[in-house]
Amino acid sequence: MAAGNMTTGKTAPLARFSARTRLRALQDDILELILERDLVAGDPLPTESELTAALGVGRNTLRESLKALQAVGIIEIRHGFGMFVAPSNFEALTDGLTFRARLSLRHHGEEAMQLVEIRQALESGLVAGAMERITAEQLAGMEESVHRMEALADAGESFIEADAEFHRRLFEPLNNELLISLMDVFWKVYRRIHLELGGPYAVDLVETAAQHRRIYEAVASADKALASERLSSHFDGIRRVIVNATA
Repeated sequence: MAAGNMTTGKTAPLARFSARTRLRALQDDILELILERDLVAGDPLPTESELTAALGVGRNTLRESLKALQAVGIIEIRHGFGMFVAPSNFEALTDGLTFRARLSLRHHGEEAMQLVEIRQALESGLVAGAMERITAEQLAGMEESVHRMEALADAGESFIEADAEFHRRLFEPLNNELLISLMDVFWKVYRRIHLELGGPYAVDLVETAAQHRRIYEAVASADKALASERLSSHFDGIRRVIVNATA
């Protein structure tokens, strides 16, 4: 009996690993099927019966793989209507990064700091290209966001939404939907970090608004190097808040 138990103990993890490997392979097969059939967001997938026949798997195994793909935003299951290629969806990425950032705040904030570094590199590196294409109307929109931040700062109120709007308007000229989506992910994560660290009382609101005013002025004056420098230094304040909260 003891020997049998020991054998079972050794083989069960291997069996579970093998099952996960098979499910992952099936998910890859479903992705390849979507690509081979040239399906795009919103297009219906084949029915369950068609998929089981095409992929040579059982219905339960297929459903498990489809649920996994739904969880990461690749397919959409509409009960009573069928399965579809999902539109761009960054919720899974947002949830994962938010959790990891919040968890890191309890352990020196390393991953939260890494997120700040990624945003810093992304924005300071792309601002010159955005400035080359910015219109007078888009520049006016940036200044409007600055005015909102300054008014809210004077009232002692947080302005995360106006802050996010400022950055979206700054990079809107690039006409890069993926960039804007990633920036929205960062902002949703930062909003949660911001609340975790004490909300509006964790930062100097007036100084933060003034930093955005200086970034706007550099963009308005078409000084690419200065705009990049001021954008980069803007993130130093966020970094200090994280360091102070996790020290």
